[in-house]
Amino acid sequence: MSVPPNPVVAEVTARIVARSAVTRADYLARMAAATSPRPMRAGLACSNLAHGFAACAGPDRLAVKGTAVPGVAIVSAYNDMLSAHQPLQEFPAWIKEAVRESGGVAQFAGGVPAMCDGITQGRAGMELSLFSREVIAMATGVALAHDMFDAALLLGVCDKIVPGLLIGALAFGHLPAILVPAGPMASGLPNSEKARVRQAFAEGRATRDDLLAAESASYHSAGTCTFYGTANSNQLVVEVMGLHLPGASFIPPGTPLRRALTEAAGRRAVAISAQGPEYTPVSQVIDERAVVNGVIALLATGGSTNHTLHLVAIAAAAGIQLTWDDFSDLSAVVPLLARIYPNGQADINHFVAAGGVQFLISELLDAGLLHAEVSTVAGPGLDRYRQEPVLDNGVLTWRDGLRRSADRDVLRPFADPFAPDGGLRMLAGNLGRAVIKVSAVAAEHRVVQAPARVFTTQEAVSEAFKAGELDRDVVIVLRQQGPRANGMPELHALTPALSALMSRGHRVALVTDGRMSGASGKIPAAIHCTPEAAAGGPIALLHDGDLVRLDADSGQVDVLVDADVLAARVPVDAPAEDGAWTGTGRELFTALRRAVGPADHGASVFGPAFAADRELEYTA
Repeated sequence: MSVPPNPVVAEVTARIVARSAVTRADYLARMAAATSPRPMRAGLACSNLAHGFAACAGPDRLAVKGTAVPGVAIVSAYNDMLSAHQPLQEFPAWIKEAVRESGGVAQFAGGVPAMCDGITQGRAGMELSLFSREVIAMATGVALAHDMFDAALLLGVCDKIVPGLLIGALAFGHLPAILVPAGPMASGLPNSEKARVRQAFAEGRATRDDLLAAESASYHSAGTCTFYGTANSNQLVVEVMGLHLPGASFIPPGTPLRRALTEAAGRRAVAISAQGPEYTPVSQVIDERAVVNGVIALLATGGSTNHTLHLVAIAAAAGIQLTWDDFSDLSAVVPLLARIYPNGQADINHFVAAGGVQFLISELLDAGLLHAEVSTVAGPGLDRYRQEPVLDNGVLTWRDGLRRSADRDVLRPFADPFAPDGGLRMLAGNLGRAVIKVSAVAAEHRVVQAPARVFTTQEAVSEAFKAGELDRDVVIVLRQQGPRANGMPELHALTPALSALMSRGHRVALVTDGRMSGASGKIPAAIHCTPEAAAGGPIALLHDGDLVRLDADSGQVDVLVDADVLAARVPVDAPAEDGAWTGTGRELFTALRRAVGPADHGASVFGPAFAADRELEYTA
């Protein structure tokens, strides 16, 4: 029997439904109009269809030509440079065979790019990272635009890849879509040791060889990085939203179970196509309740702050208007149930061993914090996600997951959480609005009031640190890092230096219109400040020496300067001109930089559901 939803969860969901009534109805009407009981390719002219099977052979050629069985698109982020995506190389062959055996036909419809923030961190390429989400969404749209397919399997793992795949698939929301992950690498160097070496290197107490040895021991094989950054947050959140097969998120690559789950996704895609017995389009899976479930899973685990952008953009792609106020109100009633690095010392494999997604979902369902009556790719209802996959004599099946945590230092029940509220909080004040991740920040560091030191580049911050100019109580203000300025890069390369300042006993905080993601650590950081400096936001008016107060407890971020003094100021710096934003392919993304919306609307270039509000914000 379903537990009644928590009153706040019910109220937030109801207001999202009301706020989204027009945009959601319009979206669903468009999806209904695109639905066909026949395979989509049956509507193609002979010349069009002939191009679609020209390269096919054997039974697949006959199946595509025959236009009677469902066609399944494979859209993949495979490349063999990135550890998280290298395992995807083998998946298409497995999927094609499974789909063939299930009475369908699968084709590799297209590839999408996959950037690694770990490689581009602190470099010019990082300024393309967030925009790559939009490119991935568009590439997914191109792959599905041939009207050849009746379902889609989306192969991807990391940062912008999963949100981009999902946004693209939602444009074809009349089709079912199943996300297919690759799984994490084995645990390597303990996270505490990795952090220690990074800080020692920042302070000049470790060599580059020492640092490279530590990093190599941390990131050492195929599979997803094991810390709880955006990649692993992606997997957990979309599983709770019903877009994975139950328990698929964190099964390691190169194992029989990983292959079995991948093949099962192919079979399931046929079953939930319009020609199958359980038609379940992705527009039906991603509704207001699923979006709220995703936010709650993120909050309960202290997941990546990037999802305050991605979930807003994903929701908008389904006609749903999600706001940061929704995050904030849900955070107040969702307890923190997991401690995974950087919010603790355990990695994602330890989380799985302690009970993983199954235990988490069970606790949240039993507490009334998740909507149970939702559609999922596995069938109706979230209860089936309490189960974990296993192989029984080589046959894939599911069994009940742990109902008691195997390690309460990593995963706790609802009745005994690590903290009474979620790991993310929203900030507001005379510097605008911002996001802060407090799950890794000690209580004594959550309020910082100190003079500002203002920068416009990461390199300038690092140089000032090395010169000893920051060896004091300080609020680092790093602006011109928002989506309109330079694509909103990740800034967590600054973490070792800022951690070193904190370890010396200083009060330290960061205020920025850039991102810090799931890798943000113990430094209190007001990120995603909006309006951003490039849009005339108040962060553009700060001067060196201004007293800035960041109060994560009360949810405020302010500069302690008289309002009339602040109003009389004019910005002293500006983002790079289009002609200067070049190198590493940045000039190719200028159009996206011009079109992008604000952070609290998902930092998206696709028509946000809040178009009128966005224009007001940018012209304020």
